[in-house]
Amino acid sequence: MIISQTKLFVGGLNWQMRGNDLREEFSPYGEIVFARVNLDRETKRSKGFGFVEFANAEDAAKAKAEMDWKEVRWRAIKVDFAKEDPTKMYNKAERAETAETAEAKVEAEQLAEEDETVVDENAF
Repeated sequence: MIISQTKLFVGGLNWQMRGNDLREEFSPYGEIVFARVNLDRETKRSKGFGFVEFANAEDAAKAKAEMDWKEVRWRAIKVDFAKEDPTKMYNKAERAETAETAEAKVEAEQLAEEDETVVDENAF
């Protein structure tokens, strides 16, 4: 496991909170790259935790220090640096690259089909 220097895990969230709410709570500490509250796929209800990623490590460290065990919307939240599995990080990058390659291939095929279109000059 790799401990992120810029991404925070936030647990104990109020069930009504969403990503924008999380962003709003953490924005005083610095530039936020993304904020997400994890939702159950079937019910779309909050799982009570999420992630906030800052643009730099100093802002993340300050937010962790000041927000850990702070009461947010009537609940004491737990904030810690996120732990990331390097194999999952690699797989995500590989899937993204594969998707980009597939999109480029489809686009190239479409362009090739357009180039093969024959125009009957006698039709005009």
